[in-house]
Amino acid sequence: MRVLKTILDFYINSSIHVALAVYALSWLTLLQFDIAYDEHILYFIFFSTITGYNFIKYFGLAKFHHRSLAGWLKAIQVFSLFSFIALVYYVFKLEKQTLVYVSLFGVMTFLYAIPLVPKKIFLDKQQNLRSISGLKIYIIALVWAGVTVFLPLLNNKYPISCDVVLTAIQRFLFVMALMLPFEIRDLVYDSLKLSTIPQRIGILMTKLLGSVLLILFFILEFFKDEMNEDLLLIHIIITIVTLVMVLFARENQNKYYSAFWVESLPIWWLVLLLMLR
Repeated sequence: MRVLKTILDFYINSSIHVALAVYALSWLTLLQFDIAYDEHILYFIFFSTITGYNFIKYFGLAKFHHRSLAGWLKAIQVFSLFSFIALVYYVFKLEKQTLVYVSLFGVMTFLYAIPLVPKKIFLDKQQNLRSISGLKIYIIALVWAGVTVFLPLLNNKYPISCDVVLTAIQRFLFVMALMLPFEIRDLVYDSLKLSTIPQRIGILMTKLLGSVLLILFFILEFFKDEMNEDLLLIHIIITIVTLVMVLFARENQNKYYSAFWVESLPIWWLVLLLMLR
């Protein structure tokens, strides 16, 4: 049992789980717009998510404790290195226009972790984008929406139509709602200077906000030019399940509630769609 827990913890802490979630949403985009499986862009997104998340999460730890790194952190560093090598390999497989778009998110990820932006716009000493009051959740939702919707389509030279824009907005709203259980979980740990959503409006109103976001996420499906009954059914299911997860989120939640179960929702979304195809 201890071995399985160690494997699960490494799976989560090394960002494999979140990378699978981003990969799943990216594949969903291809399926929604009837585009063939594109392993180059999907594998690039998977390995870049691992590299980016681990860079953001462990940059400070590695910087200040590189001589006495814990075994788990060393293992994650080695794993991240191999992921970065795979990322570089798939970079050369992408279309040129995709690379331009990728570079924008690369810069955003870098600024999210590295203190390069002027001090005066920050509320604490870290001086990176994640330290700006109330900005964290919006950055994550924006990056996830951009990467999982536009990257797969641009790499396949699919035109950016009204339906594509609506899908990107839906994805933004979905990821925002998905992040709220994490925000509630971290309420006791986050600095008040971060001004997270639960800190500003409380847990009850945060859950109400999540409900509104998910309702908008679902309603936007009816504004698309092309509607699919199977997709609509899956949207109903994923909206209800995500809503339940948001409503049952609490401060002292089980350590795997958000990190594993909530983050699994995009994966289950993909599984449902593949089952109905």
